[in-house]
Amino acid sequence: MADFIQIEAESSLIHMPSRHHGGNNVVAGLGSKKAGKLGKLGPVVEKIVLPVETDTEKLVNYVCGSNILKQGQDVQLKPDSEYPDWLWSLRLTKPPPLEEMDQNSIQYWRRLRKLNNQRQSRLMKLKKY
Repeated sequence: MADFIQIEAESSLIHMPSRHHGGNNVVAGLGSKKAGKLGKLGPVVEKIVLPVETDTEKLVNYVCGSNILKQGQDVQLKPDSEYPDWLWSLRLTKPPPLEEMDQNSIQYWRRLRKLNNQRQSRLMKLKKY
């Protein structure tokens, strides 16, 4: 008959067969420690340096970084006439102020609620308990 180890996990018991390695009961995969440097707040993650494209000809004619495959090349930009007209009329700045928005639109009410939540949050920070 096999020996069993009981491990309590979130109010339920997990029964796992014990493994005898040199007389110690060991459960594989539980509490294993990953190798790596430890800093004050845990393992240190090294930053990944991404290459920056400096070729001006490539920056003007291609969408740099659009190729996610190891082979192939980036997407080449087309002339403006091949893109839809609505693309050139997109708003790229901040949204309009609340006073300029239509009160019958859902965007108006969503923005009103967002601004009210931000205001309420700022007021609650000032409140001393």
